[in-house]
Amino acid sequence: MTRAIPPTGTSWESIDELVRILDGANLIVHALDGRILRWTAGCAQLYGWGTEEAIGRHVGELLGTVAEGAAAAISHELREQGSWHGELRQNHRSGRPVFVASRCVVLLPDGEAEPVVVAQNIDISDLKYAQDDLAARESHLRSILETVPEAMVVIDDVGEMISFSKAAEKLFGYAADEVCGRNVRMLMPNPDRDRHDGYIARYVATGERRIIGFGRVVTGQRKDGTTFPMELAIGEAAANGKRIFTGFIRDLTSRHRMEEELRQAQKMEAVGQLTGGIAHDFNNLLTVISGNLEMIERRLEDKELGVLLREAQDAAEDGAKLTGQLLAFGRRQTLTPKLTDIGKLVSNFADLLRRTLGEAIELRTVVTGAGHTALVDTAQLQNALLNLALNARDAMPRGGRLTVEITRTRLDADYAQNHPQLRIGDYVLLSVSDTGFGMSAEVQQRAFEPFFTTKSVGAGSGLGLSMVYGFARQSGGDLQLRSVLGKGTTLQLFLPAAAPAQPDPAPPPEEAPPPASQPQSRELILVVEDDARVRRVAVARLETEGYRVIEAATGAQALTLLGEHPGIGLLFTDIVMPGGMLGDELAKEARLLRPEIKVLFTSGYAEPGLPGRDLAEAGWLKKPYTARELATRLRELLD
Repeated sequence: MTRAIPPTGTSWESIDELVRILDGANLIVHALDGRILRWTAGCAQLYGWGTEEAIGRHVGELLGTVAEGAAAAISHELREQGSWHGELRQNHRSGRPVFVASRCVVLLPDGEAEPVVVAQNIDISDLKYAQDDLAARESHLRSILETVPEAMVVIDDVGEMISFSKAAEKLFGYAADEVCGRNVRMLMPNPDRDRHDGYIARYVATGERRIIGFGRVVTGQRKDGTTFPMELAIGEAAANGKRIFTGFIRDLTSRHRMEEELRQAQKMEAVGQLTGGIAHDFNNLLTVISGNLEMIERRLEDKELGVLLREAQDAAEDGAKLTGQLLAFGRRQTLTPKLTDIGKLVSNFADLLRRTLGEAIELRTVVTGAGHTALVDTAQLQNALLNLALNARDAMPRGGRLTVEITRTRLDADYAQNHPQLRIGDYVLLSVSDTGFGMSAEVQQRAFEPFFTTKSVGAGSGLGLSMVYGFARQSGGDLQLRSVLGKGTTLQLFLPAAAPAQPDPAPPPEEAPPPASQPQSRELILVVEDDARVRRVAVARLETEGYRVIEAATGAQALTLLGEHPGIGLLFTDIVMPGGMLGDELAKEARLLRPEIKVLFTSGYAEPGLPGRDLAEAGWLKKPYTARELATRLRELLD
C-alpha cells in the first residue's frame, strides 16, 4: 500500500504571483471538488470563457472535460501522488473540441484546510488533428492493402519492402510480416533476382525509366518456388525526402491459359474444317469407286476376279469408315440425340469395358449424386467411352487402374472465362482417369489432332481422341485433358445437363418390313450433282432399278428442267454445289414450282447441317451409299 504524499505548502500570494506571471499561459487553479478559483487570460483565449464567467464554475462541467482515465482515478492519483499528467478533451465555448496536454500539481495554501490544484494546459489540438488524420490515412491505406484486387507491393529506394497487400500475400504465398523489411528480389526468379538491385541503382543514378510508369510482363516467384507470368506497373512517390516505389501486380496465369485455350480451340476448329472438307471430297470419290465396283460385280462372271472385286469393295468400305471418323472430328457426323441417364448407361456398359481392358487393369465406376441426364447420342457416347478406355489401356501396359466417374457440375463465369468453348450452366461430367505413364506438355498440346499418335506404326490411327473431341463439341460440350508425366491422365467429357427423360411407352410389336416395291410406271427422277462421275453412278443405279432419269449439274439447270418436265416425281440433289445455289435452296425453289414434289438429299458430309434437311418429307442419304440403300430410300419417299 502506498502512502499519500502531502501537498506542497505555499501561500496564496505565491499562487497569485504565479498566475500573474503566467497570465498568458493556460493556467487554471481549482479546488479538489473542481470549483475554479483562478483563471488566466490564456485560458480565456483558449476556451472563450472570460475570467468572471469562469470563476466559481466547475471546471469539468464548464469545459466538458473528457480524460483518458476515469475522473475518480485522476482524483485519487492527485490525492495520493500529489500530481497528474495526461491528455484531456475539452470544449471551447462554441462547442469546438479542444485537446490539451495537462499537468496538475496539488498545493496547500497557508491557512487553508483543503489543498488546491494548479493545472497547466498546453493546446495540442493541431497535433491531435494531425495524428487523427495520419491514423485515418493509415487506416485507409490498410483498407486499400486488404481490399485491392491486384497485388500491391511498396518498396524503398534500396528495394526493401515496406507494405505487402492481402492480394500479394495470396499471390506469392508469403505473409506480410515475412517479407516486410526484406529485399523485393526474393519475389523474382533469376536472372531478374540478381539484377534487380542494379536496376534501382541505375535509375537513382541516371533517372532513366525502364519500368517506372510503364507496364510490362515479367515473371514472379512464389514461396513454394513456382513461377508465374505477371503484369507489373510501378509508380514513384517521395516521402520524408525518400523515394518509395509502389508496384501493382496482376497475375496473368488465367489470361495466358484462356488465350492458350482459345488458340487451341481455333486451331482445332480450323483443322476440323479442313478435315471435314477432305472427308467430303473423299466420300465423293468413294461413291464413284463403290458404285462402279457394284455395277461391275453385276456383270462379272469370273469367280477369281470376283474375289479381287470384293477386296476392292471392302477397301472402299474401310475408306468410308475412315472418312466417317474424320467427319466425327470435324463435328459433321450424324447424331441421333435422346435424353439419357449417363450414370445408368456407363454402369450398363461397364462389363464390356472390363472385357476390353483385360484382367491386368482394375475398372472402377463411380456415380456421384443424381441428375445425370443429358441429351446425347447413346451409341456415339459408348463409342467415345470405348475409345477413351482403349487409350487408357495402352497407357498401362503392365496393368493399373481405370476410374470412370460421373458427376453433375455447374460451370460458373470464372471457369467459362478460362475455357471459352464452354458456356455457363449445368453439365454432366464423365471423367476417365488412368494410372498410366501420362503425357508430356508437348504431347498434350497435340493430343486431339487427327492422326497424331505416340504409338508404334500399326498400333493406332491417331483418330480416337479426335473423334471423342468432335463428338463432345458437336453435342454442345467439351473434352478437357489433364495429365502428369509418370502419374496418369484424366479426360473430362462435359455434356450439357437436361431434365430427366419421361418413360417411353411400350413399343408396338415388331412387324417384318415389307419387301421393297418396284418402280411404278417408270417414275421420273431429277438427279442434281455437280461431280460428273458421281452423277453418272447415280444415274446408272437409278436406270438399273427401272427409273427414268433427267440429270443436271447445277441448281439453275435443275429449275429449268423442272419447268420443262412436269412429270418429275422426285428431286435427288447434292447439298453442297457450286453456282450460287445450294441443295436446300434448290429444294425450296422446287417446292414453290411443284409443291407435291418429293426431295432426297445426299452429301459427302455425314451431317447435312443445312435448313434443307428440315423440309417436310425430305430424305437424307450419306455418301458413299449402296444401290440397295438408294432404292430403299426412294421407295420410302415415293410410296
